[in-house]
Amino acid sequence: MEKAIVTSKMTKKLRRTKSDVVFDTVTYLILGFALIIVAYPLYFVIISSISTPAAVARGDVLFFPIGFTLDGYKAVIEHSEVMRSFSNSLMYTFVGTIINIFVTLPAAYALSRHDLRKRTIFVVFFMIPMYFSGGLIPTFLVVRNLGMIDTIWSITVPGALSVYNMLVAMAFFRANLSLELLEASKLDGCTNTGFFMRIALPLSAPIIAILVLWYGVGHWNSYMSALIYLSSRVKWPLQLVLRTILILDANTLAHLRDPVEVMRLRNLSELMKYSLIIISSAPVLLVYPFIQKHFVKGVMIGSIKG
Repeated sequence: MEKAIVTSKMTKKLRRTKSDVVFDTVTYLILGFALIIVAYPLYFVIISSISTPAAVARGDVLFFPIGFTLDGYKAVIEHSEVMRSFSNSLMYTFVGTIINIFVTLPAAYALSRHDLRKRTIFVVFFMIPMYFSGGLIPTFLVVRNLGMIDTIWSITVPGALSVYNMLVAMAFFRANLSLELLEASKLDGCTNTGFFMRIALPLSAPIIAILVLWYGVGHWNSYMSALIYLSSRVKWPLQLVLRTILILDANTLAHLRDPVEVMRLRNLSELMKYSLIIISSAPVLLVYPFIQKHFVKGVMIGSIKG
């Protein structure tokens, strides 16, 4: 009881100095300014997508929506290709991320083992493609000769391994899987495969979450591979369809002569642009909060101890 009273008195005596107040104030101001810079563009897109196009064109929409309309979202949803391409992107992202994880984790774990002979040579071998690439035409010829043109595999297989992600995962394994843990598991009769499946993977939730986020966002935002390898329009991902919609809308307006129709389509096109941004960004924005803690923890561990 006496110790608690003494501690309470000491805590009251420890008051914040003026320098502490100034430091905290400056820190909060800087962080608040950074938050505004990052969050306002997204907020502007949201309020613009539900405001009247004329108000957006005049620059009246700054902090609050003016008018209210869902015509942009309605036009996007009713578009014949958007929903189909949305499901295509979900499939490409899911399958591609699974392939990435199955390729990256075993490679990173193997290279993190100190008992791997000639480990440095393998690491250098993997790092060479980070700086030197065969180029677009040789890659296209390889994909074509493998019979993957116009298939899901042309989107998911060529980028199955990111060397940078593999190096991050390798640093994580080296920092968190001690040699003593491996030796103890071998004394219990655990094989290398068993150690990887039963011990290494369950302890690697942070780095798995990071890889899923990085690979998933990469697949979701990618359209170049689809533009090169997919010839069937029904297999296009969302990003490629969105790009095509915006280009075709501009070309369509150029051939119209009725000024009233041109104005109507131009306003609808502006609404669709903002609505398309929201729809294409929504999956990433919804998934990120659930893996944020793993993301921060995994990046810090891999960067500090790697």
